[in-house]
Amino acid sequence: MQKPSSRLALVAAGVTVVLWASAFVSIRSAGAAYSPGALALGRLLSGALVLGAVLLVRREGLPPRAARPGIAISGLLWFGVYMVVLNWGEQEVDAGTAAMVVNVGPILIALLGARFLGESLPPRLLAGMAVSFAGAVTVGLSMSRGSSGGHASVLGVALCLLAAVAYAGGVVAQKPALAHGSALQVTTFGCLVGAVACLPFAGQLVGEVGRAPLSATLNMVYLGVFPTALAFTTWAYALARTTAGRMGATTYAVPALVVLLAWAFLGELPGPLTLAGGVLCLAGVAVSRSRPRRSAAPGTAGSA
Repeated sequence: MQKPSSRLALVAAGVTVVLWASAFVSIRSAGAAYSPGALALGRLLSGALVLGAVLLVRREGLPPRAARPGIAISGLLWFGVYMVVLNWGEQEVDAGTAAMVVNVGPILIALLGARFLGESLPPRLLAGMAVSFAGAVTVGLSMSRGSSGGHASVLGVALCLLAAVAYAGGVVAQKPALAHGSALQVTTFGCLVGAVACLPFAGQLVGEVGRAPLSATLNMVYLGVFPTALAFTTWAYALARTTAGRMGATTYAVPALVVLLAWAFLGELPGPLTLAGGVLCLAGVAVSRSRPRRSAAPGTAGSA
């Protein structure tokens, strides 16, 4: 039977995955009115305001000194670099290509976690990641072929690859910080670091807010409040209670949920190949998060 903390961590991971999937729909809408850097800064400022308010109410204060290096690195790489280059990359390549390249991230997380955090690479994790990655590639190929305006520039692919590297580096840097600071502290100050790193885009943000339709601005605020403030906090809570590799593999559920959300909210009907890829993504996540059955003790019967 799972411990209550393990169940809560699984629920937190599920909240993160659902909200990150919804972010792709909002980014598509807000990205039509906001440039990559301005969108990242607006999103981070919205998230930092919410997180800062919650931090003050809870009176958690500054994170311990031991947590600060990991917070600074993850804030710069994940909240800063990742958000800007992903927004930029998705303007240079079609969504399918972006999905395939960025999904190298969980593989890099597992490898970096093994190298720098001493995490193991159990066979079930590797097998599940292989199945999920195959599903992500399937989803990406089906989306690329189904897009009449699909394109993949060298710059766009390079940007998406950089996003995957920044994502992986940010997660691996965040894991040790969570041994010293709370999930709220690590997320709040990581978001602040990312916002400071994106301040060079402040002029663009100010100019574009005046021209953008209200729907785009509301989508930007939504990105800051839910996929950033809430989802990154629930991510940190879950990451503190499992390995970086296992958490990275969990995010392979995102492509499957994006397909369903795009179907529900954008009216984009997925084809059979896209649905098959989504099923593979979810199956791989299930395998990667499963644990081997414990053999029954001598003289006892196994469960039916």
